[in-house]
Amino acid sequence: MEEKVAAFRKLLEIMSELRAKCPWDQKQTVESLRYLTIEETYELSDAILEKNMDEIKKELGDLMLHLVFYSQIASESNAFDIGDVLENINSKLIHRHPHIFGDVVVRDAKHVRDNWEKIKLKEKGNESVLSGVPNSLPAMVKACRIQEKASGVGFDWEKPEQVWDKVLEEMKELRYEVENEGNIKKKEDEMGDLLFAMVNYARFIDVNPEDALEKTNRKFIHRFQYLEEKAKKVNKPLHEMTLAEMDVFWDQAKKLE
Repeated sequence: MEEKVAAFRKLLEIMSELRAKCPWDQKQTVESLRYLTIEETYELSDAILEKNMDEIKKELGDLMLHLVFYSQIASESNAFDIGDVLENINSKLIHRHPHIFGDVVVRDAKHVRDNWEKIKLKEKGNESVLSGVPNSLPAMVKACRIQEKASGVGFDWEKPEQVWDKVLEEMKELRYEVENEGNIKKKEDEMGDLLFAMVNYARFIDVNPEDALEKTNRKFIHRFQYLEEKAKKVNKPLHEMTLAEMDVFWDQAKKLE
């Protein structure tokens, strides 16, 4: 533990010195760091999906630097410092885990999550359960959080089969609009309903839809790039190949996975 504390102290000392002496670091503000922090978060996400522990360690370090950077900037205007940040999260964790630090009894992980959302709602004094969902979240992630928060107060389906029936219902409604040449708004509405229902079903079968879609994206990229490489070797541009010819290489790529 002492070595870990010493390493964190060293990071704080380095950050303080950089702000005092480095022209680039001196110039940064919480606003200028924002987009860089978002980039670092996505790089960590990539490393997690790749299951590359060395990269995860590296990206966690980069993200940790940003957290310390924000705190250092804030301390210079006496807004808060890293100690305040840590005390805040310590207090929050204790308060939101009454089954560990209090006398509340929980049944399972879902019960813990539901309690967390209820406690969070009381803490923030939000008028709506959903007001804590950031507007800037990607749409699929936002759908997950909306559904989780609604579920936390009991607004949810009871069984996966019910959600699947809803998926089929939304699929049928979308197909109707497409086949009857509905206007773009109606098709967009029905597509949105279908995607929302699919996200809901993913939650019920313990699949993270964001991770699932990203893994499929990567799988498609790998197979398509294999197809491009093979097309170059036979000296035939993709746009001149038939779909049947492409499928041969596509199937080869699938077998190599």
